[in-house]
Amino acid sequence: MWLYLAVLVGLYLLRRWHRERQRVPDLAEKYVLITGCDSGFGNLLARQLDARGLRVLAACLTEPGAAQLRAAASPRLQTLVLDVTSSESIAAAAAWVAGRVGDRGTAPAPDASVRALPHPRPLLAGAGFWGCWAHPWLRCHIRPGSKNAFAAGSGSAILGRIAFYGGGYCPSKYGVEAFSDSLRRELRDFGVRVSIIEPGCFRTPIVNSEAARDSVAHAWSRCSDEVRQAYGHHYFSTCDGFLRLLSTANSNLSLVTSAMEHALTAEHPRARYTCGLDSQLYYIPLSYLPSSWTDRLLHSSTLKPSGSA
Repeated sequence: MWLYLAVLVGLYLLRRWHRERQRVPDLAEKYVLITGCDSGFGNLLARQLDARGLRVLAACLTEPGAAQLRAAASPRLQTLVLDVTSSESIAAAAAWVAGRVGDRGTAPAPDASVRALPHPRPLLAGAGFWGCWAHPWLRCHIRPGSKNAFAAGSGSAILGRIAFYGGGYCPSKYGVEAFSDSLRRELRDFGVRVSIIEPGCFRTPIVNSEAARDSVAHAWSRCSDEVRQAYGHHYFSTCDGFLRLLSTANSNLSLVTSAMEHALTAEHPRARYTCGLDSQLYYIPLSYLPSSWTDRLLHSSTLKPSGSA
């Protein structure tokens, strides 16, 4: 019994290893659109794929960020300034991308609709909730049943699986997870493959102890007297423990960008990529425990407000 089970598991792992080693052909002819390239994962991924010979279209929030990226990359890499919260900026970016790719990837059809050519395969990667604007662009650029295979990478985080604290970050990542799940299922019949990247705690600009300390101090200064009394000054002052935890974040960003690269260039990408030992050995198992167990484990290690029961 156990021998058969071990053989089946071995065969499954061998098949998975073989499938995941298969890469999309002619990568040098592929265009890759990446958002959030000023710093962090997006910046490293842009340089990494550029070094692989792909045609990178890197979207940055600021022109200085775009200039720094161009200086660190080959002449192949092209940049644009994109604010994903602006519909005008998004429309301009879509037109810019269409102009760069032309009939080598996606192109307007004579009847003013948009069609997809079977070769090469356009690739897209986002460092945030980019799917909201990419979704209609993707769907309009492909035909059901065509052999054109788009790949889209959605940047989530492990805090999209389990919420450690309040504020807007965790809800936004839960939104990325939900949207990406529905996007993957909806666009599957259009030839679009959507992968979700779920990093643990990595040392990017958002995980900056000084910036986090300033943010906490700013939030505390804006609290009402009622809120301050309910939580107590110790709640604010002992946030240093949390800030020290941020200082232990993994500095090897390539663990994440390598997962992104595989999602974009593999013939058979995974639906999810969990990056970092903290995600794989702690956060993911924790998210599968009964909620009462998870609450107890997290509550034992969190700060307690002065007015708590």
